[in-house]
Amino acid sequence: MHGEYKVPGGKLVAVDLAVDESTGYGVLTDVRVSGDFFLEPDEALGVIDTALSGLPATTGTGELARTVTEALEKAEQGGEIAGPVAMVGFDARAVAVAVRRALGLATTWEDHTFEVLRPGPLPPRTLAALDQVLTEELAAGRRGPTLRFWDWDERAVFIGSFQSYRNEIDEDGVAEHDVTVVRRISGGGAMFMEAGNCVTFSLVVPGSLVDGMSFEQSYAFLDTWVLGALGELGVEAYFSGMNDVASPGGKLAGSAQKRLAGGAVLHHMTMAYDIDADKMMQVLRIGREKMSDKGTRSANKRVDPLRSQTGMTRDDVVEAFAVYFAERHRTEASDLRPEELERAEDLVRTKFDTAEWIHRVP
Repeated sequence: MHGEYKVPGGKLVAVDLAVDESTGYGVLTDVRVSGDFFLEPDEALGVIDTALSGLPATTGTGELARTVTEALEKAEQGGEIAGPVAMVGFDARAVAVAVRRALGLATTWEDHTFEVLRPGPLPPRTLAALDQVLTEELAAGRRGPTLRFWDWDERAVFIGSFQSYRNEIDEDGVAEHDVTVVRRISGGGAMFMEAGNCVTFSLVVPGSLVDGMSFEQSYAFLDTWVLGALGELGVEAYFSGMNDVASPGGKLAGSAQKRLAGGAVLHHMTMAYDIDADKMMQVLRIGREKMSDKGTRSANKRVDPLRSQTGMTRDDVVEAFAVYFAERHRTEASDLRPEELERAEDLVRTKFDTAEWIHRVP
């Protein structure tokens, strides 16, 4: 069995192994770790191989990583290897992920075909409900991984699942500008979203794709393609904090996640295309404070990193992102199924459009 893991910003780790079933339960045998990483001293590689051999094949990523770390520490302290261990371009967790991939318990992008959904404009609360529906459909095995691009015609504010309504929302601004307030199922911050001023997508993947990764690691892993797409559009972009993408000119985008017990992961991102900052500050209380800290006080000020840095229309930016993703991952065009839309509309009526949900954190 063979598994590989490319550390984001680091090196490739490969693992070859066999599983011995003769004991009645599978155990790892003949484990061989390799890659283009740097490791000192040389003998440390043999310590890693030996530490992994004999472990149950069901061992989780965290336990695999702990086993490697403890074996190296013991070998170093006991004088079995010369000098301190240096792992450059990889770590014990990267080895663990490669082991899990060799066993078929963790997957790679290449293991999946992504259904790309571009259903056209939908009401904001329907868009939020579809996040829940498509994630549940993947968890139930009724649909594969999906990449869905959002479009909408209404003016809306999407707040995170755990944000306080009264701390985030200015009721007078909402009424004046006819804004639909939507609470999504994922965490994170609020986003003011007029039609055409943002680029938003939802990526629904199996938990196996981010097996063994922390939330912070999975954000970078699932958004790396976005940085590549932005680079091709001439935008210098990099990760900022746990879930943001920024450029030298400031924040470009923010991501949020929700993981279901059934093993499905919802990951979505909103990128600022051309936001009316003056209007946003009238609607979002926190947004007002953030913008005033940046010295943005004048009316008609716009936050337009994608528009100004690319010179492209929003539709062309969305198309460029879709093409970039399809060139690097196996995809197929798809549509929302009638039963999925029906389920989404039912969730709008019973959840997303109710005061109990919208104000669940007062």
